[in-house]
Amino acid sequence: MEIDEIRRLIELMEEKGVAELELKNRAGEIRLVRGEAASAPATVQPQPAAPPVLPPKTPGAAQEQDGLDPSLTIASPMVGTFYGAPNPDSSPFVAVGGMVETGDVVCIIEAMKMMNEIEAEIRGRVRRVLVENGQPVEYGQALFLLEPV
Repeated sequence: MEIDEIRRLIELMEEKGVAELELKNRAGEIRLVRGEAASAPATVQPQPAAPPVLPPKTPGAAQEQDGLDPSLTIASPMVGTFYGAPNPDSSPFVAVGGMVETGDVVCIIEAMKMMNEIEAEIRGRVRRVLVENGQPVEYGQALFLLEPV
């Protein structure tokens, strides 16, 4: 497969919002992944070889290193840019001291020009907002510290 063909596939993935693409033909096979695993290079392999297996990332690992209890944090499910409000003129989704219910939208993370609403998976009162508006965030990075109620 030629490099121009691979570039065109990547452009199509971005244009159509496709996160993962696997293509097999006579020349071999290719697997392209956008988003969390985007740091892994695309691989082109001969037909009989199997695609590489990437080790899973665990959200708790980064949080434990920071000394935060993962059961009391809301972590980023992806790499992207953190936004605490729906637009610059709006008030934030959550504020320190405010209550968060399971399923409440707590922030937006922009990844690959797509705005992803992040919902709370736990209930609690917001003790700290751990990132600033417009700051890049990593997969598994703690965004909010909650206290149980």
